[in-house]
Amino acid sequence: MNIVVYLGSSEGKKPIYKEAVIALGKRIGKSGNTLVYGGSKAGLMGYLAEAVMSEKGEVIGVEPEFFIKDGVQQLNLTELIVTDTMSERKQKMMDLGDAFIAFPGGIGTLEEITEVTTLLFLGKLSKPVIVYNLEGFYDIFKEQFEHMAEEGFVQRKDIEKLHFVESLDEIAEILNI
Repeated sequence: MNIVVYLGSSEGKKPIYKEAVIALGKRIGKSGNTLVYGGSKAGLMGYLAEAVMSEKGEVIGVEPEFFIKDGVQQLNLTELIVTDTMSERKQKMMDLGDAFIAFPGGIGTLEEITEVTTLLFLGKLSKPVIVYNLEGFYDIFKEQFEHMAEEGFVQRKDIEKLHFVESLDEIAEILNI
């Protein structure tokens, strides 16, 4: 299974982010599944890829050319796919993915998981979409969905398709890893 993880290229302020992303990477690596991610060596993205590779797992990075020119790509990946644009990167990651996880991150992470969630709600995607609500990071995101349902813009049955989880064990249970 190709597990797409969307996450930050910075470390964030809390040490738990680094600890949890390494644990997630090790779990993916040990499970025999493949990580698909943004291809960077920076921040949480780099820690995730290194953790998967430390367990002899396969890692596919998908990175736009302009990041390659800046030298931020992770080395020694199983495969590095270079795209022309960020939009092509997002599409390629969605095409490769069998499951999607939003780890804490910035605006890019939010954009990526929102696009996947839109497809899930529209019935154009039937793969697991997981929001890792580590330390309550995505509480406000979850509240926004509830607000949209209360206001009649989203159906509760669609929100239920999205997995908000608090732990790595919950992710492992959903994905059987």
